Amino acid sequence: MDSKPVLFALEGSQTFGEAVAEQLDISLAEHEHRDFGDGEHKARPLERVRGRDVYVLHTLFGDDNASVNDKLLTLLFFIATVRDAGAARVTALLPYLAYARKDRRTKDYDPVTTRYVGQLFEAMGVDCVVALEVHNRAAFDNAFRCRTLHLEAHGLFVDEIRDDIGDRPVVIVSPDAGGTKRADRFRDVWVERTGDQPPTAFLEKRRSEGEVSGEAVVGDMEDRVAIIVDDLVAGGTTLLRAVDACRRKGASEVYGVITHGLFGEGSEKLYDNETMTRLLVTDSVRPRMEPGDTGKVTLVSVAGLFADAVRRLRGE
Repeated sequence: MDSKPVLFALEGSQTFGEAVAEQLDISLAEHEHRDFGDGEHKARPLERVRGRDVYVLHTLFGDDNASVNDKLLTLLFFIATVRDAGAARVTALLPYLAYARKDRRTKDYDPVTTRYVGQLFEAMGVDCVVALEVHNRAAFDNAFRCRTLHLEAHGLFVDEIRDDIGDRPVVIVSPDAGGTKRADRFRDVWVERTGDQPPTAFLEKRRSEGEVSGEAVVGDMEDRVAIIVDDLVAGGTTLLRAVDACRRKGASEVYGVITHGLFGEGSEKLYDNETMTRLLVTDSVRPRMEPGDTGKVTLVSVAGLFADAVRRLRGE
């Protein structure tokens, strides 16, 4: 294989791709993308890939320019194209993995879409899938029979807020019982970086017909800075419910630490919420709305995580 990796960033993911390429001290590889009037599309590399180590980056979140399904198919077809063109190895870099939340059956005859997506990647000839903070890591690992690499932004978040919080006591909070493993992992990183060993807490949460309920808080947070840890925020209902519950339980301040800021309909209320001290999200998804003037929302770059993953896979 050639000494340098070949990195493509597909339509809509170029800004993130350029940041990764800069970290790797390379240029993004050129490709062509065309949309046709009937809704079909095609993408092809404009550089030689035969015998080379190829990385294809795409964040699989639907926006005003392309649906999640369009992006997924574009990525799958592009992986197959570079494989047909003789690439020695093809790795998919996914800042946001679509359908990762549908990883199990909760009702009779439910689809297990995460597994189906994994099968599609394998069918296209991918050698490795690198994803940032999927909803359920065990389900992600089990869904793919090819090599997988799971990335976490916990260390970046801790570094971003530790000076703000200083030596004040902290509690790490999961907005529901199902996210306690994620909160525990964040706590582990907090301990590694600060030496402090904070307690954890979680909230009761029930969802029925799209409605979220449950107000009980399990854990002590009186006069502590509460750090709510979750993998994504869409409309913000779950996050703000958790913020209010932490305040009622006696938290002195509340931080939100969210990997994927999807910011769907109704999320504008996150920008002017008076009870939340600060909200941190990564740039895994290009935000649909820009942070307001309150300064409460901070975007944390994870391009370095993906550059490090490329180096790791290449044995550098």
